[in-house]
Amino acid sequence: MLSTAYTIIFKHKVGKMKAILKLFCIISIHIFLVFLFIGCTNSNNNNEEPKGEGMKIIFLHHSTGELIWKGGVPRWFEQYNTENGTNYKMVEQVFPKSSPYGWKNYPYDYWNIWVNQAGDKPFKKEPTLEILTRQYDVIIWKHCFPVSKIKEDTGDPDINSEDKRIENYRLQYAALKTKMGEFPKNKFILWTGAALVKNATNEETAKRAKAFFDWVRNEWDEIGDNIYLWDFYELETEGGLYLKKEYAVSPSNSHPNKTFSQKVAPLFCQRIVEVIEGRGDSSSITGK
Repeated sequence: MLSTAYTIIFKHKVGKMKAILKLFCIISIHIFLVFLFIGCTNSNNNNEEPKGEGMKIIFLHHSTGELIWKGGVPRWFEQYNTENGTNYKMVEQVFPKSSPYGWKNYPYDYWNIWVNQAGDKPFKKEPTLEILTRQYDVIIWKHCFPVSKIKEDTGDPDINSEDKRIENYRLQYAALKTKMGEFPKNKFILWTGAALVKNATNEETAKRAKAFFDWVRNEWDEIGDNIYLWDFYELETEGGLYLKKEYAVSPSNSHPNKTFSQKVAPLFCQRIVEVIEGRGDSSSITGK
């Protein structure tokens, strides 16, 4: 009898311990799944919209870019940082300088400084990509409106040529694309080229310029890489061939006027933010 009683008590304790162990396992699994879900959610959010606090941005430009900068870019970023708790630090720099390199910022010149003369040392006092990518997270570059003075192709493209021809531009852009791809941790934003007013060009030249910028948008630019566009050409022409006269300093001056500069400066800033925060491939390339 006593033996039977001990057996019953023992079985009862064992059963109770099993029940407790089972409950512990169930609770542990639930806790694990909760933390796993939270981790995955945070990971997905980080991939989709990284906040990019502390991002350092440089804008390389000449006179056209300076006008857009003065249209309100610094003020826009000050306000955005205050309202969103970000710390996007954007600076501007003339590139290349008038001396010693020369006042030329066309496809050949970016190729020459960043690809042909690549390395850890400046070329004629101009920073290479090896230098810029160590200092800045986002690099923005552009051409001034003479880039649109495109001559007819010869059928003999030359990457070493300064001639403004589509055949040369394409080779130089292809090499620049490969070079930027060497810095996957950095992001690059390129403006589509600035347009000319009607009085400063002719229809055939303007059509060649449009054809090249269409190629940049539709073929050269690719989804999923670290290179993005801001479609300045579209904003200036609104689908036409020339810088609209109401956006120009004068009928013979292809610089954007103050009104236009103030109009598009916020679009430029918005485009930069979209790229920084992971929406560069899904948002409008005009910033609208």
